Amino acid sequence: MEPFLLIERDGPVVIATMNRPDEMNAISEFAYADEMAAFCKEMQADRSVRAIVLTGAGKGFCAGGNVKHLAARSGLFEGSAWNIRGNYRATVQQIGPALAELEVPVIAAINGPAIGLGLDIACACDIRIMADHAVLAESYVKLGIIPGGGGAWLLPRLIGPQRAALMTLTGDAINAAKALEYGLVAEAVPAADLLPRARELAQTIAANPGHATRLAKRLMREGQDMKFETLMQMAAAFQAISHHTDDHHEAVDAFMGKRKPVLKDE
Repeated sequence: MEPFLLIERDGPVVIATMNRPDEMNAISEFAYADEMAAFCKEMQADRSVRAIVLTGAGKGFCAGGNVKHLAARSGLFEGSAWNIRGNYRATVQQIGPALAELEVPVIAAINGPAIGLGLDIACACDIRIMADHAVLAESYVKLGIIPGGGGAWLLPRLIGPQRAALMTLTGDAINAAKALEYGLVAEAVPAADLLPRARELAQTIAANPGHATRLAKRLMREGQDMKFETLMQMAAAFQAISHHTDDHHEAVDAFMGKRKPVLKDE
């Protein structure tokens, strides 16, 4: 089977493309979730990677689960309630935690519809930019099911409980203008500009020492469920680690010398 993720490397930036365009990049196989989780683990281990762009092939970012399989009660949706619960835990519910655990900054380049699980995956990324024709929907309830990929935790933290309730309980899609108004995406750009803009933004992030962006991301993530004083204790520890890296010393020297730093990810 052809890999679900197509991986391209551009210096310290990795572009990962979900590659099932005929299925709108739906997560329809156990292997797809395994592949995404394994990719996150690999990127975490590779300290030369400083930014990631996640996007979709064809007309969609990710259509969530495969509705044909849902209708046929096959694949992930086959068997008893106990079996289906286990399938969710073993597949789609791997993806959000894997992205959350990944300390490399991830930009979701939403090239088309991000629906259900597709929106949840985008929400698990750090920055979202979208094509101005794309739509976003937390649409589970329209099929008589509930947010299964982490959206019930992620969406209220991104756009607040009222707007998250509107999206989750109606299941209705929102366009780029509404997504910008909600703060769900950072930018909306013409479709032709989406990937170039995502790459540009990724390279801007990747121009900074990787240890600093990784630890800053971790600090922000942990801060969502942490007392302020505890966060400050963690920040002090991360800062001490940062002060003892070669790239910190090089960044300071380059700043003082008004030159571009030469980073070694050390």
